[in-house]
Amino acid sequence: MGSSDGPLVVGLDSSTQSCKAIAWSRDGRAVAEGRAPLDLMKPRPDYVEQEVTDWWRAATMALRQLVGAVDAKRIAGIAISNQRETVALIDGAGEPIGPASLWLDERAAGLVDRFAAEIGRERLHAITGKPIDVTPVVYRLKWLRENEPKRLDHAKKILDVHGYLTLKLTGTPSASWTSADPFGLFDISRKAWSQPLLDHLGIKPSQLPNAVRSGTRVGTVHAAAAAATGLAEGTPVIAAGGDGQCAGLGVNAMRDGVVYLNLGTAIIAGIWSREPVVGAFWRTMTSPTGDGYFLEAVQRAGVYFVNWFVDMFAGGRSDPAIFDRLEREAAAVPIGSDGLLAGTTLVGCMDPHWDPSARASFIGMHPSHTLGHFYRAGLEAMTLQTARALEEMRSHGLSPAQMVAIGGGANSKLWTKMIADATGISIHKGHNAEASSLGAAISAAVGIGWFESFAEAADAMTSIAETIEPDPRRREAWDALSARQAKVFPTTQFAWRN
Repeated sequence: MGSSDGPLVVGLDSSTQSCKAIAWSRDGRAVAEGRAPLDLMKPRPDYVEQEVTDWWRAATMALRQLVGAVDAKRIAGIAISNQRETVALIDGAGEPIGPASLWLDERAAGLVDRFAAEIGRERLHAITGKPIDVTPVVYRLKWLRENEPKRLDHAKKILDVHGYLTLKLTGTPSASWTSADPFGLFDISRKAWSQPLLDHLGIKPSQLPNAVRSGTRVGTVHAAAAAATGLAEGTPVIAAGGDGQCAGLGVNAMRDGVVYLNLGTAIIAGIWSREPVVGAFWRTMTSPTGDGYFLEAVQRAGVYFVNWFVDMFAGGRSDPAIFDRLEREAAAVPIGSDGLLAGTTLVGCMDPHWDPSARASFIGMHPSHTLGHFYRAGLEAMTLQTARALEEMRSHGLSPAQMVAIGGGANSKLWTKMIADATGISIHKGHNAEASSLGAAISAAVGIGWFESFAEAADAMTSIAETIEPDPRRREAWDALSARQAKVFPTTQFAWRN
C-alpha cells in the first residue's frame, strides 16, 4: 500500500502558539494535516499563561480537520510533541486549577538564585542538567509553594502539555522522559523524578505523572476522546515528548556529530551525547530515544529578534517584500557590518550567561550604516553565539560535523550561509519543515511496531532536500569578528543590570 491508502501515524504537535495534527506515511510523507491557534495571556508583566482547556480545544479542532481528510481507521497510532517548561495544576476531577504557566513566564525570577543556593547550584545542575535559569518549571513550583501553597496542595496532578493531552485522550496522564525532563525536577541520570527536589518543594510523587521511555504505548483513545476528536476508539497512544527533542529526532540528529539547528522564535543548537555532559553553554536534555542525551545551546531571541527589528525599524512584516529587501541589502555588507556590532539578548540571555535581565544593544553606529547593516549585525551576533557554543562542545570531546536546519529562519539563504561559513560546518535542510510533528510520528511508528528501532525509523522517515556548504576563505574574517562580538555582553551589562 502507498501513502494514499496505507496506514498512517499522527504527530500531534502542541506548541506555544498553535496545535498541528499531521498524518505521516511509513516513508515520512505528510499526507494530511489540521491546525488550530493557541492564544497567550499576559495578565501581569512577568506572567505568560494559557487556558489549560485551550490545549484540548485546539487538539480536537486540529484532529477533526485531519480526520476530515483521511479515514480515521487508517491512523495506526498517535504521539504528542509538546511545548516545554509549561505547567498546569489539575484537580481530582481532571479540571484545571487556574491557567497554565508557560516557559516564557518569569514570575519566579526573584527566587531563582535563592532556590539554587538552598539545593546547591552545582548539585541542582548535576541532577537536572539545567544551568541556573528562570525557564524550568521547578522555580515556578517554588513560587507556588511560597505564594499559593493551597493551590499547589490541592492539585492531584502537576502536568505539562503531554500529560494533560494524554489524560484527555486515554483517561490517564502520562509523561515521557523527554517531556518530564524540561520541568527541571527530573533526575536525568536516573531517568526519574528527583526525590530530593520533590521533598524540598513539598510535592508528593503521586502528584506527577508516570514517566516512561519515548515509544512506549501509554494507552488507547477512549470513547469520549474519540467522539471529540474523530479518532477511532482504541487508537494506540504512544509517548513522545518535548518539541525540541522531537525536532532533533525528526531531522535524524540522533547520531554522533549531527547538530539540529532550530532557527525559530528561539535558536536551539542541539547535539547528541552518549553521556550527560553538563556545561554553561548548554542545557543537558534526555534524548527522545531514551538512549543518550541532547546538549542544547539556546538563544531566547532568534527569529523573535528579527521580527521585532523589522516591526520596529523596517516598516513591519505586513510588507511581503521586506525580508527579501533586507536580505539583499545585508548580503552586500561585508562580514563585520562595517564596525556595527549587535547584542541580541532582547528577552534575556540563556547560554552562556543565563541572565534573564539581559537587554539588547547596537554598538558602533555611524551615519553610513543602513538598515542592511543593522539587519546583518543582528544575524552576525546570533550566528557567532551559535559558533561559540559549538566550539565549547568540541572542547568537551564532542565533534559537531554537520547541521540540519529547521524553523522559519532556515528559509533565509543569507543566514544559513553565514552560519555555515562561521562554523565551517555543512548545513542540510530536510524535505519536511514540521520536524517536531515528524519526530512524534517516528515515536508512534516505533511504538506500534513499524520499526524495530528509532534509528531504523528515522532513516526511513527523514530525508535531505538541500545542502549549504561553508566557504573556508571566509573563516578567518568570522573568527576575528567573533573575538570582538563576544565582548558585547560584558561591555554593555552595566547599562541594564540591577
